Amino acid sequence: MSEPINDWMDAYLRAWDSNDPDDIRALFTDDAEYYTLPGRPAKAGIDAILAWWEDARDEPGDYTFRWEPVSVTPARAVIQGYTDYREREGYHNLWIIDFEPGGRASRFTEWWVEVPADGSGPKGATLPASDD
Repeated sequence: MSEPINDWMDAYLRAWDSNDPDDIRALFTDDAEYYTLPGRPAKAGIDAILAWWEDARDEPGDYTFRWEPVSVTPARAVIQGYTDYREREGYHNLWIIDFEPGGRASRFTEWWVEVPADGSGPKGATLPASDD
């Protein structure tokens, strides 16, 4: 049986690739808050999230993303990830996702640390190498 965080992350990655508003809308409650960094104003509400996503969109094939759960409860998941962009910097990621009982996120907060494309960036906590 699949864990709910795996299903949600699969859906998030599908939305990241498709940039389809319906895929994105399926992830978040109508009144969700999306924080691109703690302390920044939230993208508040699904319409604001959709507008931001369109402006910040990545195209399929521009990146790879690996992740693993740090802590998962029915109401909250913390995941550690790494985004590797093909032709620019990469990012260490930490996401906190708060869920409503139906499985959609009501709050999403991400922390990220840039790793320059030349590899001179921060070392430290990393995910295991991909099996790909």
